Amino acid sequence: MLKGSQTWEFPTKPIIIGAATVVGPDENAGPLSGDFDFSYDNLEIDEKTWELAERKLLEHAAALALVHGGIAKEDLQCFIGGDLMNQIISATFAARRISAPYLGVFGACSTSMESLALAALLVDSGNAINVLAGTASHNCTVEKQFRYPTEYGSQKPPTAQYTVTGSGCAVVSSKGTGPRITHATIGRIQDLGIKDPFNMGAAMAPAAADTIISHFRDTGRGPKDYDLIVTGDLASVGHAIVKELLDKDGVSMEQTEFGDCGLMIYSREKQPFVIAGGSGCGCSAVVTYGHILKKIKRGELNRVLIIATGALLSPLSYQQGESIPCIAHAVALESEEIRL
Repeated sequence: MLKGSQTWEFPTKPIIIGAATVVGPDENAGPLSGDFDFSYDNLEIDEKTWELAERKLLEHAAALALVHGGIAKEDLQCFIGGDLMNQIISATFAARRISAPYLGVFGACSTSMESLALAALLVDSGNAINVLAGTASHNCTVEKQFRYPTEYGSQKPPTAQYTVTGSGCAVVSSKGTGPRITHATIGRIQDLGIKDPFNMGAAMAPAAADTIISHFRDTGRGPKDYDLIVTGDLASVGHAIVKELLDKDGVSMEQTEFGDCGLMIYSREKQPFVIAGGSGCGCSAVVTYGHILKKIKRGELNRVLIIATGALLSPLSYQQGESIPCIAHAVALESEEIRL
């Protein structure tokens, strides 16, 4: 049901009964390597093209999520997915193999939480029993489409981010055991006029701040009500900006652990090629469905808020000199037994 102006509250608390993450070699070399279900030792993911590699990541993560959820693909009422490619071809082509009723969504790097929020809405409303939500990205497909071909070897500025090669999927169900989805706050477009595709963190930070403030306003909660609050992929530049924006609005994040998936997935000291940190649809997906869900299941976290951010530009809009509209969607997760 609607709570406030932008937040859905889910009275039945849909359950994530199974989730899975599949990553590439750079992600597995980072600090969260032990939390991923499978990693490939080559960036090609044993495929002939980068696009086929990205699709394979999503198909692999989806299959593992179903296994972990203990259900077959025939038990799904819907698959909700998207990616960064034109016409979301990775998710759409993967949907052929998943073979469930399909809703394709595009939220850029916010797609992980957009798809999870919609999955929870379908289950909570009684219109589905089991829904698969998932997304994927590949470093080389994104570089080729939005910036320069990898082979070009262009030098990048210190604000640039490194697209995650990985996929994360979750099975949301009305029955079973696992972390619960309690709320989803749907973001509004924010655009402060930034046009630089190498400065995504600064472009997306206002959207993250707006959604966090909206979530607290709608739910009556604050930072202290969460053990962990994480943004999707603001990385070092954007994460510093969102803290500043929240402080200006009187929201101090000192009362909780406040992190960013783009800073968690890589070690910037040991992996300097990531520059400002991680990004891409797979960034918040693999950190959430890998690292964070495992901490919830181990009882190390009770209540978590994840705010996935997305820059909604296209090659065409960038070439025509348009600024970058951005979005952020938040999902609140809880352990089965909340310990206050």
